[in-house]
Amino acid sequence: MEFFSLPSTTIVNRVIPKNTFDKYTNTKQKKLFADWVGRITWLHKLSASTTNIEPKDINEIQVFLVELKIKKDIAPVLDIIDRSIPYPIIFTIAYNDELYFSASSKHPNPSNENNAVIDWTFKSEWLTTEENPYQIRLRKNLDWVFHDFCAQLTGNEQAASLSHEELIRQRETATKLEKEIAKLKSRIANTQQYNKKVELNIKLKEIENELKTAAGKEK
Repeated sequence: MEFFSLPSTTIVNRVIPKNTFDKYTNTKQKKLFADWVGRITWLHKLSASTTNIEPKDINEIQVFLVELKIKKDIAPVLDIIDRSIPYPIIFTIAYNDELYFSASSKHPNPSNENNAVIDWTFKSEWLTTEENPYQIRLRKNLDWVFHDFCAQLTGNEQAASLSHEELIRQRETATKLEKEIAKLKSRIANTQQYNKKVELNIKLKEIENELKTAAGKEK
């Protein structure tokens, strides 16, 4: 399967055995690989030698395809793969003709160089293969390429104008507010007292406005 129009020089197209990650997993996590994942394919390697784009802090970006046995958000599996590989990975997760994309910012673990620390994960909603709006744009440097793809996954075209650190902070803030909104909506639905319901609705509107402001920083 091919989802991005990348140069032939970047093609790897190598199946990665699931047991490659056994040393990074416990028994329960091995079962997740067995139950959820059909096949993992290393599709592309983006580096100075394969793209003629210079590195900055990022020397390589890997592009993986994970084909599923069941339709599921497989974040726990992706975290294991991400922690075991020192380079940023752009994942395509596919089930039949549906897919979603995921990419995690990470840094080396100071106490274990073989195990990266994930800072934040950007991901899309489920899509059909025909409606994929995301592109890997080979411009400027490899840091820009990865940041641009992560920015696309936020759903805001202007998000790339933020630094990567600002983008992560913005997403952390937005996610926190979204969780608060969900809790408040649940409380409102279960509240019988009129005055209390009015009070909660006012609070809900305030937090929704905060979320709009946070999202506006991306634009």
